[in-house]
Amino acid sequence: MFERPASGEKAVLVQLDFGEGDYAERLAEFNLLVGSARATALAVVSGKRSRPDAALFAGKGKVAEIGEVVRHHEADVVVFNHELSPAQQRNLERTLECRVVDRSSLILDIFALRAKSHEGKLQVELAQLQHLSTRLVRGWTHLERQKGGIGLRGPGEKQLETDRRLLGKRVALLKERLKQMERQREVRRRARTRGEVLAISLAGYTNAGKSTLFNAMTRAGAYAADQLFATLDTTSRRLFVEGAGPIVLSDTVGFIRDLPHALVAAFQATLEETAQADLLLHVVDSASPDRDQQIKAVASVLKEIGALEVPQIVVWNKVDLTAASPGIERDDCGNISCVRLSARTGAGVSLLREALAEVASRHDELSAAVT
Repeated sequence: MFERPASGEKAVLVQLDFGEGDYAERLAEFNLLVGSARATALAVVSGKRSRPDAALFAGKGKVAEIGEVVRHHEADVVVFNHELSPAQQRNLERTLECRVVDRSSLILDIFALRAKSHEGKLQVELAQLQHLSTRLVRGWTHLERQKGGIGLRGPGEKQLETDRRLLGKRVALLKERLKQMERQREVRRRARTRGEVLAISLAGYTNAGKSTLFNAMTRAGAYAADQLFATLDTTSRRLFVEGAGPIVLSDTVGFIRDLPHALVAAFQATLEETAQADLLLHVVDSASPDRDQQIKAVASVLKEIGALEVPQIVVWNKVDLTAASPGIERDDCGNISCVRLSARTGAGVSLLREALAEVASRHDELSAAVT
C-alpha cells in the first residue's frame, strides 16, 4: 500500500481508536493532512484503547510496535492523529529516538506552508509560538546549563528562562501588529456599514469548495485547489446581485475537526469577519461520506468565535458528484434554508444569486423598519 518516497520526509502515521466512530473517515483525512505537509506516509500503525496512556499516549507495547515500524522504514518522523501533551511528546521522542509530531503541530505546519499575506504569516507565527511555549524543553540539550564562559557570564539566568523571555517578547510584538491590522479592518467594516452594503461570508469545512464558489460568484480568480487549507487569507470582493444590489462577499479559512485552539486564537481577528457578517453561506461538501461530522465541526468553531447566531444558508456543494439536482429548500416559515449547487460546473449558482436577492430585500425591509 505504501511506497518508499524518492525524497522528502518519510512518515509513520499513528491513529488509535478510542471508540469515537468515523475511524475510516478520520484516517483518510489524516492521510490528506500528512500529504499537505509534504510528507509521504510509509505505514499506518493503528490499535484500540479505552483511554490514552498518561506517559506514552499509546502504551508501551504499541510504542514498541511503532519503533519497529520506524526502524524498518527508516522513517524521519512519527505523526500522531491526536493531541499529545508536552510530556507525552517528549517521552515518545526519547523512546522512539525519532521526531514526533501531533495533530496540532501538523496543522500548524500546513498553515505555515499555505500563508501568503503578511497578516496570514503573522497569525501563523503567533499560533506556532503559543503552541511552542508549552514545549520548550523538547529535544533541547542546552537547557539544563547555566550560561557561562568568556563573554557569556551574566546574572545566572538559565537558558530556558531566556528562551521563554525572548519568546514572550516576540508574541507580544506579533499581537500588537495584528491589533493594528484589526483596527484597520474595523475602519473598513464601519465604512461598509455606513454604505449599507450587505456583508456575506463563506464558511465551511476545509476543501468543501468555498474558494471555487467564491470564484464562480465574483470571477475573482482566488486560489482554489483540491487540497486541505488551500485558502488562509480572507479575500473580499464587492459584486452586484440583481435584485439585491451591491454586496460584499468574503472567502475565509476553512475549518477542520479538532482545530488547534492556538490557531483559532491567532486567527481571531480574521475570523471576526465571519462573526460580523450579515449572512453566512455554510458551504458543505455534499459528496463527502463524513459531511455530518464536518457540519458539527464547523458549528463548533463558529460557536467559539461567536458566529453561531449569524443567519445561515447551507450551500450543498458538489451536487455534480451526487444524485441530487440543483435547487432551493425552505424551512417551515418559508425562509430559504438550503441551496443545492455545483460551484465547479456552475449548476445552481444562479439559484444562489436569487436566494441572496431575497435575503437582501428582507434585510432592507428590516433596516427600514428599524430606522
